Amino acid sequence: MYAAKMSLLNRRHFILTGLQGLGALALPGWAQSAMPLTGFTHGIASGEPGARSVLLWTRFVASSDARLQCEVSASPDFKRVVAGGIAIASAARDHTARLTVTGLQPNRWYHYRFIAPDGSISAVGRTRTLPVGHTEKFNLGVFCCSSIGVGWFNAYAHAAQRDDLDLLVHVGDYIYEYGLSPDPEGRRTQPARDIDPSDETITLADYRLRYALYRRDPDLLALHARYPMVVQWDDHELANDAWQGGAQNHDDEEGPWSVRRDTAIQAYRDWMPVSDANWNQYQIGDLATLFKVETRITGRSKQLDMGEALVGRTDIEAALREFRDGPWLDPARSMLGAEQERWLADALRSSTRIRTRWQVLAQQTVMGEWLMAPEVASWLGGDRNSGQYGRAQRSLMASQLGLPWSLDNWSGYPAARQRLLTSALQADANLLVLSGDSHTAWGQNLTVGTQAAGVEFAGHAVTSGGMEGMFPRTSPRDVAAALQRANPGLLLSETERRGYMSVHLSPQQAHCDWHFFNTVRQRETHLAETRRLSVEPGRRVLQRAG
Repeated sequence: MYAAKMSLLNRRHFILTGLQGLGALALPGWAQSAMPLTGFTHGIASGEPGARSVLLWTRFVASSDARLQCEVSASPDFKRVVAGGIAIASAARDHTARLTVTGLQPNRWYHYRFIAPDGSISAVGRTRTLPVGHTEKFNLGVFCCSSIGVGWFNAYAHAAQRDDLDLLVHVGDYIYEYGLSPDPEGRRTQPARDIDPSDETITLADYRLRYALYRRDPDLLALHARYPMVVQWDDHELANDAWQGGAQNHDDEEGPWSVRRDTAIQAYRDWMPVSDANWNQYQIGDLATLFKVETRITGRSKQLDMGEALVGRTDIEAALREFRDGPWLDPARSMLGAEQERWLADALRSSTRIRTRWQVLAQQTVMGEWLMAPEVASWLGGDRNSGQYGRAQRSLMASQLGLPWSLDNWSGYPAARQRLLTSALQADANLLVLSGDSHTAWGQNLTVGTQAAGVEFAGHAVTSGGMEGMFPRTSPRDVAAALQRANPGLLLSETERRGYMSVHLSPQQAHCDWHFFNTVRQRETHLAETRRLSVEPGRRVLQRAG
């Protein structure tokens, strides 16, 4: 089956790209954002900023590799070009090109463009370098979980209209690998947002076509053109619930995991404004160090399955206790891997040693403790003999024993979480953790035992559905309130609405604004609400606004 699908998809990709040299093409259903099939097809983007450098990206489709001239200017009219270079749009990289431009000035906005051999010129992008020395403020836009089939990218559109951001951070699930159908969350694909390929992405051709689709979205195009972005994959850029040796959404019929993993990474690095480094750090003057880590496949142990621990057991509580005290607490289990753990611990110490105010960790999954609320069974209603009700009761029993709701996030790796937070404490860091993945807005305190270790700002998804689909009979406000009662460190939760975060840094305070939209089923940029939490340096405890 795998070989047959590979043959079919490779033939399809050859028809689409090989005969015409067109790469991943523009697709039906997108008249409002139609893109050319040759030449500059997908705008421009920038990332990996430094004080004197930035990585620039574009795509130029031709019948052979194209040598592009890149120009960087302090003004949009390009009357004086201050930097640039040559970038090759290579067929081997799906006609994408990237170039790290150096020799720039710190803390400056720049404009950039690419010029093709035929004289055609790309769209003009805007980017900026990072500051050096004393820095009074810096603002981040933070995004996650943008499933194109679920709805419109209103969060991207709103952020692209702002003038007060300095850098964007995307903590994962930039694309989704699922095929066309009611998605696994039970929501129909938007009629005008059909996806290609219609099947799940498995081959290199699949992943490239999926990125081509996403990168044609007009709001995402506008966002990349306006701001540089630091971005890291989570699981859906590869396959759901990925780990070092596999993924929940991958089976033997789809071929070796190592092939799919490497294929997905190749497509990601072709299409995104990123370097080849799996992790990195970015120094924002004396105000902050932004750390980008990789929590999915570099060193992540396989997720535990609580259900497996209960198979054949009649004493459920005893089985859960054994699971808790054995596999769950196993210190050998890792999210980052030993090499990355050491790098991050050293980097945290280096950041505080030079008196950087904030240590900002951009990573993929929720880090705070996350226990099931006692009310969960009543939220389900219906038949008490149903499997769903029984699972809820077991989850509640597990929570009463200190076991988390989800084993895919940091709560499933408590020893690894404690090592990370302990290293932050030992470095005397002012730790701000930026997270995604859960599709729900969370603001929570992070602790080691009773000691405050940092705070977490967790994002609520650009489009992907949240808990409203799990508990449709219960008011989202009641769900959020019950979760906060069950988790004392949780100060903010919003389980229904989608949006993005903006994080505002100053020497005196860091605060996060969670921006919410009423819907993603229509294309709109009106904010329904913004909620805020803040933290002061040295305290490591969240405060409510006002």
